Amino acid sequence: MQLVINTRGSYLRKKGNCFLVRSDDKVFEVSANKVDSIMITTSAYISTDAIKFAVENNIDIVFLDFYGDPYGRIWHSKLGSTTLIRRRQLEFYGKKEGLNLAKSWILLKVENQIELVKRLEQTRSEKKDVLETSIDKINQLKDQLKKVKGTIDEKRQTIFGLEGMTSRTYFDAVNFIMPDKWKFDGRSRSPAKDGFNCMLNYGYGVLYSMVEKACIIAGLDPYIGFLHTDNYNKLSLVFDIIEMFRTYVDETVIFLFTKRKVKSEYFDKIEGGISLNKGGKAVLIEALNQSFDKSVKYRGRNMKVRNIIQSECHEIANMLIKGG
Repeated sequence: MQLVINTRGSYLRKKGNCFLVRSDDKVFEVSANKVDSIMITTSAYISTDAIKFAVENNIDIVFLDFYGDPYGRIWHSKLGSTTLIRRRQLEFYGKKEGLNLAKSWILLKVENQIELVKRLEQTRSEKKDVLETSIDKINQLKDQLKKVKGTIDEKRQTIFGLEGMTSRTYFDAVNFIMPDKWKFDGRSRSPAKDGFNCMLNYGYGVLYSMVEKACIIAGLDPYIGFLHTDNYNKLSLVFDIIEMFRTYVDETVIFLFTKRKVKSEYFDKIEGGISLNKGGKAVLIEALNQSFDKSVKYRGRNMKVRNIIQSECHEIANMLIKGG
C-alpha cells in the first residue's frame, strides 16, 4: 500500500516496526511490512529515524507538488543495476532496435486505449456509433504507427504526431460519455482547466512515481530515455515507460466521474485553472490504490497491476542485457 500524508502539519516518525502518523487529532500506526511507498503531498514533518527506517526497508518517500507531480524522492543509495544495462540503453538508442522498443510502448498504450473505449461502449448502446467511429480511427492510426521504421532521431516527430492524433481521438471519445457537468475541451495540464483533467493529472503524477521506482529496482537508468530524450530535462525513460500504464489511471478517473463520485467541492480555483484539494486527493488516491491492487491477467497468470509495472521494467532490463 501507499502511505499518503496529505494533511498540512502532519508528523511521521518511527515506532518499533511501524510508522507512526500524527494528523490533526488522529494518531495511527502502520506496519512497515504493509507499506510500499510513502507519498507526502503537503507541508509535513518527518523524523530522520523514519527516513532511515524507510530506506532500510526499501520504502521510497516521494514528495508531490501542488499539481501531483513528483519533485523529489528519498531512496537508498545502492545501485540496483549493472553497468551493462545502462550501456545497452545508450547503444539501443541509435539503432532500429531502439525505435522498435519505444514504438512498442506507444502501440501498447494505443491498444489499451482501444480496449478501454470498447469497455465503455459495452454499457452505452445509445452511444455505440460514435464510439465505434473513434475506435476505427484509432485503429487506422495504430496501423500507421506499426509501419514507422528507421531510428528514433529520424522518426521521433512522426511517432509523436501519430500518438498525438490518437490521444485527441481517444479523449474526444472519453469526453463524449462524460456527464454534461464534467465535459472537457481536450487535455490541459499545469494548471488543469477542468475537473477531469485535474484528477487525471494528479493520477498521472502518482503513476509517475511508481514507474520511476520500478525503473530503479529493475536496474534501468531513468534518465536515459528514447522518445522523450529531447523533450524533457528530467527522467526521460519514465516518460517513455509510463505510456503503457496510463489507461489504468484513465479508467479509474473515468469511473469516478461516470459513477457520480466526484463533487465540485473537491476542486479549488487557482490562477489560470483549478487544483485538487485534500478531499479530492483522498478520494482519488483511494480509488487508485484499489485499481493498482486489482488482479488482472498478465502473461498467462493473475497479477496485481502495481506488480505488472515492476514486471514490465524487469522484462525491459532483461531484454537489454540479452541484446534485444
